Amino acid sequence: MKNKNLYYLAIPLFLLAAACSNKAIKESQGTNSSDSSTAKNLDSLPAISESKTKFSNIIGWEDNHTPKAPSGFIVTRFAEGIKSPRQCYIAPNGDVLVVLSNSERSAKDKLIGEISGKADAEVGGKSSNTILLYRDKDGDGVAETKSTFLQNLNQPFGMLIIGNNFYVANTDGLWMYPYQTGNVRIEQSGKKILDLPAGGYNNHWTRNLIANADNSKIYVSVGSGSNVGENGLEKEVRRANILEINPDGSGEKIYAAGLRNPVGMAWNPSTNELWTAVNERDGLGDNLVPDYITSVKKDGFYGWPFSYFGQNVDPRRKGEKPELVAKAIVPTYALAPHSASLGLAFYNGDKFPEKYNGGAFVGQHGSWNRSEFTGYKVVFVPFNNGKPNGKEQDFLTGFAVEDGSRDVHGRPVGVTVANDGALLVADDGAGIIWRVAAK
Repeated sequence: MKNKNLYYLAIPLFLLAAACSNKAIKESQGTNSSDSSTAKNLDSLPAISESKTKFSNIIGWEDNHTPKAPSGFIVTRFAEGIKSPRQCYIAPNGDVLVVLSNSERSAKDKLIGEISGKADAEVGGKSSNTILLYRDKDGDGVAETKSTFLQNLNQPFGMLIIGNNFYVANTDGLWMYPYQTGNVRIEQSGKKILDLPAGGYNNHWTRNLIANADNSKIYVSVGSGSNVGENGLEKEVRRANILEINPDGSGEKIYAAGLRNPVGMAWNPSTNELWTAVNERDGLGDNLVPDYITSVKKDGFYGWPFSYFGQNVDPRRKGEKPELVAKAIVPTYALAPHSASLGLAFYNGDKFPEKYNGGAFVGQHGSWNRSEFTGYKVVFVPFNNGKPNGKEQDFLTGFAVEDGSRDVHGRPVGVTVANDGALLVADDGAGIIWRVAAK
């Protein structure tokens, strides 16, 4: 009886919180800065509107069913039957490392998730906290062997190999382990070289890694702990940032700030600039705020939580930090709002048609803060001379069941170019790594 009472109590509390939030925002409408700076592929930003929700319901894929790629490509299952694969990393010898991790909810959050439908949209239960290794010796696109590379982690995400060291970014810290090329598992103990702030709004527990060209610096992405700093900015220290450190964990600096949830990171092959995919804020309506990919300027500030897309003031933070708002950088390229654009990879292979060379693939996990879905696909952004050149194009689709329902087959996250030129896409909802290759 006690659990039943809690269930019915949670329903009005959930709805009351949503209503109060919408009321406060509507009362603040019109308070945006007159500077309507937008990304280069947007003419203007839409007005603030009522915030709505539509959570997906993951139903999985039938055995003979795959996502759809453009003509001239073939989609196969590189790996399947694994719990919540978030992204892949390619070792120097071509081994494919796959990190398995998922959100872990408190009893209160589980209850609200069941009521709201959010629980249907994610992988539940204890996180696997494991990295698997797949080896395709004959290069036919099918792994002959699978081994447990590393386990007993804490919501891992980012992976990196520098020389004889393997790095993994847990949600609460960066760990370093001894490694030799060809190892099928890590046997020795590692050491924690950097503490990171743990926890976070929705899936902002992911911490990604990338190194510069000479491996002298490592960059660590840390998403915000809230939507727009509503829990207090004192809880956002070292968050919504990309951090820069030395390979031993020392010398930490904030490389760029004001990036709400910068998960995907990649180097632009033409300009050698660091780029990131950013999952923007919720609560401002169906069409605000667009997610984006952007070049990352050293010491740059990108607005969160005070403004978005330059100097467009978030009404919930009106009047705060005008000196920072004035410096806010406009992101380079806007993507669909609420699409949860999390994965990022520039195509540096030689097997896809020429138009893909140097362009960016973006894994979109899919919306929930919107009346109709956005995302639930992988898109391609064409580049020319290191800059976006034209509209984004659907590349891997069919994840959402297009019948107006909540059903989706899976949810793409990480995108990775393998040594053979194929694109690997981690579908954490369905537990599959998709391989997209040119015929």
